[in-house]
Amino acid sequence: MSEAMPSPDTEPRAGRGAPPGPGREERAHRILDAAAELILRWGYDKTTIDDIARAAGVAKGTIYLHWKSREALFAALLRRDRVAMLEQVRAGLAADPGGATPRSLFRHLALAVMTRPLMKASLLSDAEVLGKLIRNKPTVQTAAAMRSLSEVYLGALREHGAVRTDLSAVEQVNVITGTMYGFFMITPRMPEDHRLSGEHLAELLADTLHRALDAGRPLTPGQTAEATGAAVAFLDEALRVARERLGLSLTTTDLGEDYRS
Repeated sequence: MSEAMPSPDTEPRAGRGAPPGPGREERAHRILDAAAELILRWGYDKTTIDDIARAAGVAKGTIYLHWKSREALFAALLRRDRVAMLEQVRAGLAADPGGATPRSLFRHLALAVMTRPLMKASLLSDAEVLGKLIRNKPTVQTAAAMRSLSEVYLGALREHGAVRTDLSAVEQVNVITGTMYGFFMITPRMPEDHRLSGEHLAELLADTLHRALDAGRPLTPGQTAEATGAAVAFLDEALRVARERLGLSLTTTDLGEDYRS
């Protein structure tokens, strides 16, 4: 799956890049911008390091100063998009007049995914966009995200009676993920006269999950405050991990087998 590494006689050696700095990071982001445009146009399998170098206006060997392989480059791209997505959700919740209720959290999350093709492709393991890259997708981070959703977020809501408790937290995670996957997967398969705008779909998804999780009574001010705190804690932890992983992708060329976002 990986492209052949450049010859030591003609290209800089991987892992021996320039020291970290503002110029290096700016160049890395310019390369990632070019990679993002190309993968969405042609797909991962058809996008080469040569293509990215030409689009970014850099030498092919310069790319290997940043990433040891094509997989590592695209891992950095997905990590960067995940950080931007989570920041979008965080900002949306902060500006939401209704507070960070479960309904608003899932609405902003749905909107963020729908407006970010790479994140949507990653979520749905879209082979047309991500191609062979999705075959290396580990389950470790997915499992960690599910545990965080269950323990950090739903755990706090359940403790304070902000969601129903006749279903277990694990069952509720399955309801949440199944509903979100279903909404994202069915949209492109709907006939034209049945397709809805992203905003409308986000509202419907949020309402569906609200009805599935609702405790059957309005939240008290205290419960609303707890729900807000739980959402912020959940997102802040997700952002911390996402930024840490992106930082690794921007400061080292050799990620070992840790290619995926």
